[in-house]
Amino acid sequence: MPLPLLFIGLGAATAATGIGTTIKAGIDNSHAKELNRRSQNKIEQESWPLERARKKCGKALEHLGKEKIFIASNSIKEFMDSFEKIKNIELSSSAELNERIHIDIASLHDLRKMESIASSLAGGVATGAASGALVAFGAYNAAATFASASTGTAIASLSGAVAHNATLAFFGGGSLAVGGLGMAGGTVVLGGLVAGPALLVMGMITGAKASKNLDNAYANAAEAETICEQLYMARIQSNAIRERAYMFYILLARLDTYFVPLIHQMETVIDTEGTDYSRFSPDGKHTVSAAASIAATIKAVLDTPILTEDGSLTAESESTIADVLIVLDNKETAITF
Repeated sequence: MPLPLLFIGLGAATAATGIGTTIKAGIDNSHAKELNRRSQNKIEQESWPLERARKKCGKALEHLGKEKIFIASNSIKEFMDSFEKIKNIELSSSAELNERIHIDIASLHDLRKMESIASSLAGGVATGAASGALVAFGAYNAAATFASASTGTAIASLSGAVAHNATLAFFGGGSLAVGGLGMAGGTVVLGGLVAGPALLVMGMITGAKASKNLDNAYANAAEAETICEQLYMARIQSNAIRERAYMFYILLARLDTYFVPLIHQMETVIDTEGTDYSRFSPDGKHTVSAAASIAATIKAVLDTPILTEDGSLTAESESTIADVLIVLDNKETAITF
């Protein structure tokens, strides 16, 4: 073969190989781009349901916070104003509503602390300054967690808790000034699931260029599956927290329907029989005992946190629901008046 023809043949072969490599690279890059697009879509499809669940859960906690504030700053205040006038109180064990909900006269006076915090928060709600604090008040035991908060600093203390607690910030939303982090806030802890890093990976997938190799796209696809599982579990956890919050709301509302009439009856007893419990009639003593029993039950609900610091539901809240339901189921005999 003449030398020029040999070079032409080699050149043609090289060109064909180059074209084949270019075509394969193009196919691989196209495939990688499609894989990344699908991965992104999967995450977005799972993110929106979580976002809706997050908002609903935040509203449920906020509504619970408002109900706690309403009862603590109204019914509890009215009860304590009258109860603290009575002297020589000795409540018999017959006044107990449930073996795990005890009436402790000394602890009932702690309701004043709740009332002080609630009254402060009520002012904040009226001015629209306590949205983040409401979520915290609904999620946790305000009397214990924020015992150091004076009336003047209750809103700041509760809002500060939102700012430093990833779970509350996640649910609380709102502006950064009150600790709201929203969906892209970084660390979000729900039942041990960390969604922040997952969202970071989602950003990496979004920014993947077509020039990245196919292996990276496959790795992104596998990571996307893990992220979607985490987002799904976070949504399930959000819904569970929402249900628990509304259950507490319902329990408090039902208890208050029994509490308010008993408070009025107790006020009538004081007006007619004085303030010395030892001189009360049997009916008068029963009225005071019944009111104190409901107060103790409400205190048990207010004392019970729904969430742990890492965003998990507390076993304590489940037990409290069971105890209070027993009280309500036995209302015909245990809290008749």
